[in-house]
Order: sequence, then C-alpha cells, then structure tokens
Amino acid sequence: MADNKKKLVSEITSMDVDFAQWYTDIVKKAEMIDYSSVKGCIILRPYAQALWENIQKTLDGMFKETGHENVAMPIFIPESLLLKEADHVEGFAPECAWVTHGGSEKLEERLCVRPTSETLFCEHYAKTVRSWRDLPKLYNQWCSVVRWEKTTRPFLRSREFWWQEGHTVHATEEEAREETMRMLNVYATFCEDYLAIPVLKGQKTDKERFAGAVETYTIEAMMHDGKALQSGTSHYFGDGFARAFDMQYTDKNNTLQYMHQTSWGVSTRLIGAIIMTHGDNEGLVLPPRIAPFQLVVIPVASHKPGVTEKAQELLETIKQAGIRAKIDLSDNSPGWKFAEYEMKGFPLRLEVGPRDIENGQCVLVRRDTREKTIVKFEDLTTVIPQLLEDIQNALFQKALKNREEHTYSATSVDEMKQILSKNVGFIKSMWCGDRACEEKIKEETGMPSRCMPFEQEHLSDVCPVCGKPAHKMVVWGIAY
Repeated sequence: MADNKKKLVSEITSMDVDFAQWYTDIVKKAEMIDYSSVKGCIILRPYAQALWENIQKTLDGMFKETGHENVAMPIFIPESLLLKEADHVEGFAPECAWVTHGGSEKLEERLCVRPTSETLFCEHYAKTVRSWRDLPKLYNQWCSVVRWEKTTRPFLRSREFWWQEGHTVHATEEEAREETMRMLNVYATFCEDYLAIPVLKGQKTDKERFAGAVETYTIEAMMHDGKALQSGTSHYFGDGFARAFDMQYTDKNNTLQYMHQTSWGVSTRLIGAIIMTHGDNEGLVLPPRIAPFQLVVIPVASHKPGVTEKAQELLETIKQAGIRAKIDLSDNSPGWKFAEYEMKGFPLRLEVGPRDIENGQCVLVRRDTREKTIVKFEDLTTVIPQLLEDIQNALFQKALKNREEHTYSATSVDEMKQILSKNVGFIKSMWCGDRACEEKIKEETGMPSRCMPFEQEHLSDVCPVCGKPAHKMVVWGIAY
C-alpha cells in the first residue's frame, strides 16, 4: 500500500509525526489554497475550486431532483432583523462581523455580514407566502458566509467559507420533518457514494443543536487520525422562526396558520474531509467520482518520434469515453511528473513510451495502491472505468475499516479515559439525557457528544456518569 512505500514528496510531513502539519503541507503543496492578507481567510486556487465545483454540480443536481430551486440572498443582514429570533442571534453573536460605515458615513443601523441566512429567508417568506397554494417553498443558495473564528485552518474553519444553505417552509410539521430527514439522507448518500466517506447519521443533543432549531440532525465522519468531523447538518425549526417573523399563511379552511421551517447545509469543509479521510504521506488521494481529473497521461521519452502524438491520441480516446483526463507535455522528467500527480491525488496515471507503442499497450498506475496494469490500447475505454470504480469502492472500504477499528464501547467515564489514553476514535455509551452528565463527560474526557445515532444499541442500563437509567446511546468523539 502507498503508506508503506518510500516517501516521494519530502516537503510533506508524515502524518504519524504531525497530523496537523501533514494536513497543512498537503493543502499548500497540492496548490489548493493560498493565504489572503486577512487573517483566517483563504484563496481557493484552481485545483481546490475545481473540486468544489464538482461537489456543487453533483449536489445541485441532487437538490433539483428533490424539487429545490436556487435563489440568491443579500450578503448583509440589518441588526434589527437578526435580533428577531433570540436563540438564533445569541448563538451567532460571538462570530458576527459588522459593517458600521458606508463610504465615509456612519450607518444608522449596523449590518451583519451574513453568518447564515435564516433571517433573510424568513423576511422573504413573510412577504411572499400568502396561501397554502404557495407552499411548500423549497429554496437553496450557493454562497459564502462569514464567521469570525478565533482559531482557523484551511477548509475546516475559516472566517469566510463557501457552502450551500437550503431553507424551506411547509404547511405542516409532518412535511417539514420529512424534508429535514430527506436532505440529511441526500447528504449521507453524497458523502458515501461520491466522496467514499462513510458517515454516521443521528440527532444532535439539545446542547449541540443549531441555535434556534427544535432538532438538529447530523452526519459524522471519522478522519484518518480517529477524530470526528461534522460533515453536514439538517435542522427542523418548527414554527419558532415563523412566530418571530410573523410568517403566516391562509390554509384550506381560510384560517391563518404559522409555517413550519427547515434549513440544511454542507460546506467546503467537505474538502478537508476528503483530505483527512483518504490522504496519505505522499499527498492527496481523491475519489474518482469527484476528482477534477480522473487520469493523467504522461509520455515517457517524449523526445522520441511518435511518443507525444500517440499520448495525445490516447488522451482524446479516453476523453471521448467520458473520462476526465489531461496530459502533461512539460519538459519535467517523468519521475517528477509521477510524484507531482500522486501528490495531487489523480486516481490513475497512464504511462506510454516507445516500447509500449511497439507492443500496442500502455501502463495504468492506481494512486491508492500504486498497482500497475498493462493494458492494450484497444481495451483502455473498458479497463479505465472499471479501475476507477474499483478505486472508488476500495477507498470507501478502507475508510469504513478505519472507522470500525477505532469505534469503542464504554460503560463508565473511567473506561472512556482508558480508551482515550491509547486510542482516538468514536466511543459509544449510554446516556440518561441529563445535560449535566453530557457536560461532565466532555469536561472529563475532552469529547463532546457527536450524535445520538439512528441505529441504537443497548450497551448497559445506566448512565456512565450518574448511574441513573439510560435509554439513549450516544457517540462521543474528539472533533475538528
């Protein structure tokens, strides 16, 4: 496997030495980001932007298949609008960035640079929805938001980041709850089928739920180092925002009713998840279904007659078969190119030289295992799609194996501490539902609750903190 090979990219710190530095080295060496002059804000370079665009394109198609439409809301929120929902503003107040001047004049009212857009959508729905005939409204927007984080890391936590935020309103609680779960399942399917990242679905505790939500649901992924990454959330708001913003409609009986609301979102944090789930000591390892390029063609001894021409011919054949591919005709050495595209995570590499041309064949090299396959030219359009599918499945199974091997069960706080002294991962335990016990576990172990999984197990009869009867299993984990 790749991790057992000699390191080819010395500029990347080994993950076993310093996982955080390994991560930073990859995002810089793979030319994914650059740092801007504003602390905590990053520039997405073309390679990362291409990856984000593939994520956008795929998810946007899934949203549209479920009846959603895209809209665009303003970037500014008047302070008075933000203050209408008390829990919501309290939750975001520490992270808000404010505009106080327009040109040289002080504004009469401060404007918040949107940390999220619930209040904007609420104001819009209150104006535009009048009757049950106007419902549901299934809206989504792709945008950036600003949250003034104190500690930042590219993709995982930055002061400005890119995401999508879905906001829907419905006539009934039942419809809104169905929407909440539908979109959580869309996220889970996307992460597992396209990003090859297995996720744990569940409900957040009241302590961890979104500010202003009645219930928050989450998909949690485990990174290579055993830490958890919240990879998407879906919120059921009930009619709390509707009452605060006077969002009413006339039902079929000509009676005024409050709308029921949801919101849901994923962000460029998914790029961080891809890096930390699949990457190795040589750099990125990208799942084929989401990779900007699935294959790179590298001519060997390109100075010899016919090599470049044959390489370009093969590239066109491969592209016509629907494979995202490129060719490197630079004057860098083949060895340099091999290391470069391994570091950038291209799923497949095609090597072709004079001897290959004589034999009517070329070499395909997998990024995940570095296994080589000799393929006849005429078989490329059959073999490449199968290899890409094999890589996609292998990455998912490897990530699933990592999660299973680093998921533990505990019946006491001491047992949790013993596990953490040797391993980092998910720890399952029962819980009585008391917030004080949840906070005690976090205080004693450093692990916040990740979720109450939909797939419940009965591990014991009592809470590991207070010893009272416990009926809910919770997954805990150190989080990014």
